[in-house]
Amino acid sequence: MYVPSAFKIDRAACLAFASARGFGTVVGHDGSRPLASSLPFNLTYAADGTPRAQFHVARGNPLAALAAGGGTWLLAVAGADAYVSPVWYASPDQVPTWLYESVHLTGRVRAMTKTELRTHLDALSAHFEAGESADQSGAPWTLDRVSAGRQEMLLQAIAGIEMEIETVEGSAKFNQPKSDADHLAVVAQLRQQDDQNAQQIAARMVALRSHLSYENAAKE
Repeated sequence: MYVPSAFKIDRAACLAFASARGFGTVVGHDGSRPLASSLPFNLTYAADGTPRAQFHVARGNPLAALAAGGGTWLLAVAGADAYVSPVWYASPDQVPTWLYESVHLTGRVRAMTKTELRTHLDALSAHFEAGESADQSGAPWTLDRVSAGRQEMLLQAIAGIEMEIETVEGSAKFNQPKSDADHLAVVAQLRQQDDQNAQQIAARMVALRSHLSYENAAKE
């Protein structure tokens, strides 16, 4: 990942971002071409603190067979993104740009055992079911709600893959080199956009320069 120093995210922030997002594009290489799938994932940590990304694919997915042979893969995790028009700036002589947040995790992969796969599925559903009430009792959904026979069928139909993360890179491009006046002007314009991504980028920019007064900027 190419990351200008102004946009670089530190390792801890990268991992926290990836963990919270929990969805990305997994990319492997079969020797002749790249293979990719968009997948949910969860992060775990080894006893020595090494981060590991766990995900699963259908047995028919080429990544399943590829993982059995190991290799180094990429997990690209993207956050919100938004276009910025040159006319939004307070300063003249500007050009279009795109603001975004993204993290790349790379490392060697291996196929998980069936027991590890079940643990991964439980952790994954717990992460995404948090705060989601599936019934009147407020208890989140778990795989135990599925019959034993169907559980076994589902586990046979998928392959679990674990990546031991070796490289962590992140870029948060929020117009950091721009002046406070340009920063405020862009936030105001983003807040006026009828787009959730634009609203999220505006919020991140506000947090980045919380000392500024945003009273004249359109409300989020």
